[in-house]
Amino acid sequence: MQLVVGRIGRPHGVRGEVTVEVRTDDPELRFEAGAVLVTDPASAGPLTIESRRWHQGVLLIGFAGVTSRDEAEELRNTMLVIDSSEVQPLDDPDEFYDHQLIGLSVVTVDGTAVGEVTDVLHHGQDLLVVRRPAAAEAYIPFVKPLVPEVDLQAGRLVVDPPPGLLED
Repeated sequence: MQLVVGRIGRPHGVRGEVTVEVRTDDPELRFEAGAVLVTDPASAGPLTIESRRWHQGVLLIGFAGVTSRDEAEELRNTMLVIDSSEVQPLDDPDEFYDHQLIGLSVVTVDGTAVGEVTDVLHHGQDLLVVRRPAAAEAYIPFVKPLVPEVDLQAGRLVVDPPPGLLED
């Protein structure tokens, strides 16, 4: 699975640097000099990072072979991606990456099928977005009392919803 770690923004200066909207929790690792990143669209890359620096809270990157503002402008809105296999496993068995949760089937503690996780929202409280057949999407807070079991090997997640949570 491909994971987006950044999006190239506008050029910065005249020597080919670009701004990057960071979409990873470890920019120092993902954007180190010498790293080669796959791109979406694929025709824009792969891109090799030649330089990296922060300027007023914005990440600026110089890519090998991109030496002018015009070349940098051609990369605007290009997504920088890595393969999910490159992501280190988490130490805590109760923590998960979003890409591990998306696609899991959801069942209640009594085994009733609920649907499938389609997204994870991070708005103060982590919420699982669950697509349900013939019903509206459900938003389930991702907390241990409501989600007592996540079984990545079996591809399922068990929920113990309070009354009304899964009603339309």
